[in-house]
Amino acid sequence: MGKRSIAAVTAALVAGSLLMGVPHAGAQSDTRSGARGAGSSLGTGGDLDTVTIPELQARMAKGSLTSSALTRAYLRRIEKVDPKIHAVLRTSPTALREAAASDARHRSGKPLGPLDGIPVLLKDNVDTRDMPTTAGSLALAGSPPRTDAALVTRLREAGAVILGKTNLSEWANFRGAKPTSGWSAVGGQTNNPYVLDRNPCGSSAGSGAALAASLAQVAIGTETDGSIVCPAGMNGVVGHKPSLGLVSQSGVVPISAEQDTAGPMARNVTDTALTLSVLSGGRAGRTDAAGQEGAGLRGKRIGLWRLPSLGTDVDAVMTRTAKKLRKAGATVVEVTPPYQARLAELEFPALLSEFHRDIDAYLATRQGPKDLAGLVEFNRTHPEEQSCFAGQELFEQALAAPPTTDPKYRAMRAELKDLSRRSIDETMATHHLDAIASPTNPPAWTTDCARGDNDVIPSSTPAAVAGYPSLSVPAGSVRELPVGLLLMAGDHQDTELLSLGAAVEHRLKAWRAPRYLPTLDSPGQ
Repeated sequence: MGKRSIAAVTAALVAGSLLMGVPHAGAQSDTRSGARGAGSSLGTGGDLDTVTIPELQARMAKGSLTSSALTRAYLRRIEKVDPKIHAVLRTSPTALREAAASDARHRSGKPLGPLDGIPVLLKDNVDTRDMPTTAGSLALAGSPPRTDAALVTRLREAGAVILGKTNLSEWANFRGAKPTSGWSAVGGQTNNPYVLDRNPCGSSAGSGAALAASLAQVAIGTETDGSIVCPAGMNGVVGHKPSLGLVSQSGVVPISAEQDTAGPMARNVTDTALTLSVLSGGRAGRTDAAGQEGAGLRGKRIGLWRLPSLGTDVDAVMTRTAKKLRKAGATVVEVTPPYQARLAELEFPALLSEFHRDIDAYLATRQGPKDLAGLVEFNRTHPEEQSCFAGQELFEQALAAPPTTDPKYRAMRAELKDLSRRSIDETMATHHLDAIASPTNPPAWTTDCARGDNDVIPSSTPAAVAGYPSLSVPAGSVRELPVGLLLMAGDHQDTELLSLGAAVEHRLKAWRAPRYLPTLDSPGQ
């Protein structure tokens, strides 16, 4: 078993992307009215829906495209398309200035790397010194943070164009007992671009919906359990939840330091991997020296965790997926990772204690309420915070939860860490697996403030609690609604997972552009 950096893996993916051309070539296409996003052309023979970062950089190197032109194309598309989906809270006033600086570096032959000049959207719980960072709450809608989050500093140092901020489920879906994903008091409701009355999943809802609508090249999401991968799956894009600690959480509004991580989202695995390389500083992950992408799927062993509770239509997508992977030379065996009931029993109580500790520490750095008790009072006295759902039961339960110094809490978190890691490690060892696969999401449910979400989705939990990596790639659709395939592997095996994910993506070819249908009962659907 050799070792190489994420940067080495991304280099292999870049080479593959340029050799094979557009990664979605051969993907499901639909020429019916509205199938391709209006205004998605780059005007240089390219298409925002399908172009990759390596292709963009190749054009910039030749001088046939500038970052300024690319940034303007995305800004125009936000202006035209975002009123349908409400994914972008605000665009950055400095985006075009950053693009012009990138153009100067490209003209001098000194670009800073693969993200130089590439427009990136940030979930609005990631601190930016020049734009508000609200976590969707009016309580933080005043002055911006004093400094950028560490990951934003990395993006700026890599030359990325910070395009703006995306809407999210308020407080990353950790406020009410029956929240509505994609809703915040600051941004209202984000809609699923495939069917507008359907939900985009949370809490990185705006990031996922924006990418599906081609409003940026890449976006940053955050996850405690499911909040990168579920929006990726439900919006038909790629999302990677990195191994815990690979991406700095400094300057990101927290739920739990034991599980939180920011991560990249994109329309293809190559762009996702390139972004992770920047976010992580190119830190090494364990990988086979030969490289998974070069070998494709032949000889790989994948454990399929079917999760029939997500419905027969999703299970049919998994059956078709397994058939395609086997045809490509992979061995697919059915598995059921152990200890899931116990993980479900312990995770939420532990998060309550951790949230109280971590949100108090974050709020101390911001203007506004200085602690969780202050947030509870703010919500009670601001009716706008109650306009979709009024509850803040999780805030109140966190106030009453035992502190993280309590021996019972410590025993609970220790058991969670042990069982979650064993659930993946033992399953992979028993069946000699390269990865475990499962459905990322059910078909998107209708958005309903009175009812709240219908989102019991257990596939994300083992990797989220263990701090192991997971990656969602498009697998297919149920009617118009995308379903993702979630891949997970062992600790810091991010490089292997991205390489395997690229091979799976290439085999499944499941991406297709949204049609912005108002409802599934639309004529011609």
